[in-house]
Formats: sequence, C-alpha cells, structure tokens
Amino acid sequence: MALELSSRQRKFLRGLAHGLAPLVQVGREGVTEGVLAELDRALDEHELVKVRFQAGKEREAKGGAAAAIEARLGCAEVGRVGHVAIFYRPQPDPERRKIHLLGR
Repeated sequence: MALELSSRQRKFLRGLAHGLAPLVQVGREGVTEGVLAELDRALDEHELVKVRFQAGKEREAKGGAAAAIEARLGCAEVGRVGHVAIFYRPQPDPERRKIHLLGR
C-alpha cells in the first residue's frame, strides 16, 4: 500500500530533507533485496531518507526504481532532483514518531 501525501505535506518534507545527506545508494544492480533491507531499516529509524541513484541511469529507470521502492516498502516518494530521491514513511509507533505532518 502506497502512502498518500498532499502537495503541502510533500513540500514540508522536501524542506526538512534539504540538509540531509543520502543514506542509501542504488548501484548498477538496481533495487536489490540488500538495498530494500537497508532502506527499510533507514526509514524505520529516520522516517525521511535520501537515496542516491547511480549516475548515468535514464530518467525512466530511476522512476521505475522509485516506484518499486514505494510499492515494496509502503513509503512515499516526496521528491526527486537529479540522481537523488527523497522517501518518507511515518514511524508506526506514534510515540517514536519524529516528524508530525498536518492533516494526518
């Protein structure tokens, strides 16, 4: 199940992610089980994560990889600029949640 966000929420999250460094890198092999496991762990810990895709990949390939990540991990792509995408998934435990969105 993909997470649905309003445009205002996406804008807020992009602002929060501005100063973050990419925590996960998708290499030549694409979205592997190892990449998904690491990204799942990072989303559980941080909620908002930047992912760097390998340079030289076509725009459509990055879009397909981002859609695969969203479908497999139940997160939302907040934005993508160049080779970097931002993903968000709220912490399931409300007491451990670091980011609180309006309208949720």
